[in-house]
Amino acid sequence: MQAAVEQGLIGRSDLVERLMIALLCGGHLLLEGPPGLAKTRAVKLLSNGLESSFSRIQCTPDLMPADLTGTQVFRPEAGRFEFVEGPIFHSLVLVDEINRAPPKVQSALLEAMAEAQVTAGGVTYKLPEPFMVVATQNSIEHEGTFPLPEAQLDRFLMHVIIDLPDAASELAILDLVEREGSGTAAKPGDPIPGREILNARTDAAAIHLAPALKDYIVRLVMATRDAAIAPDVHAQIEHAVSPRGTLSLAAGARARAYLKGRDYANPDDVAEIAPDILAHRIIPTWRASAEGVTGRNIVARLLSRVEPS
Repeated sequence: MQAAVEQGLIGRSDLVERLMIALLCGGHLLLEGPPGLAKTRAVKLLSNGLESSFSRIQCTPDLMPADLTGTQVFRPEAGRFEFVEGPIFHSLVLVDEINRAPPKVQSALLEAMAEAQVTAGGVTYKLPEPFMVVATQNSIEHEGTFPLPEAQLDRFLMHVIIDLPDAASELAILDLVEREGSGTAAKPGDPIPGREILNARTDAAAIHLAPALKDYIVRLVMATRDAAIAPDVHAQIEHAVSPRGTLSLAAGARARAYLKGRDYANPDDVAEIAPDILAHRIIPTWRASAEGVTGRNIVARLLSRVEPS
């Protein structure tokens, strides 16, 4: 499935790897970048590789929570109300331009992402397994948007920043679109059943983390909290990474090792995904933000200071 998605996403092997890691971890992904960088296309290609159900939610300022979760509908023939499921009741859910959804909708999505369930009319409904949300947001045109609160951002396993492609990739994209238009592009393989995804998650969770690697992960996270490790970097942090960041980094390292065909994770697995897993969980101080410092800058500096043992 990873190879099939990479065929349709030129020069985006890192993005495809992040999609696979999130799928193996049972986590959620936030993709951010300018329009036209195949964010939506990436999720649709992923859905083609899954036998599970897929839905897309286009966020707008007038979207209501019931448009996402579903609502109670009165059935006159039965004389009672019946819950009609919304688009969130699918295994893979694409939430396009999530920052255009109002806070009420973001809160409804929060419960689904955190608990894999929806509560409507005082009744709780379980979401299908596997369940994964991939949200997108544009890095430009912020008028009429609602920035995601920190609690919502923390529910995402990874926040992936997508940049513009280089000239070689742009030419390859042009060739790919021409092949697709003429019907000569490679056909996707058979989709993978949801049960196999759940089995793969179990196998990925069993990947070995050596005590020294666990110590490396903990020291990286603690460097965002402990001024003694990197005083100058710590001074730029308003809110540090929570234990959820530690758990996510460990799970992500296991999933990446699984994708590489190893039964153990190594420091390279941790360092490769640390910016996407930790950066959105760090809030810089007002002074640091005014100087242009971002969470990714902070994680990059910590990776250069904290060495694996």
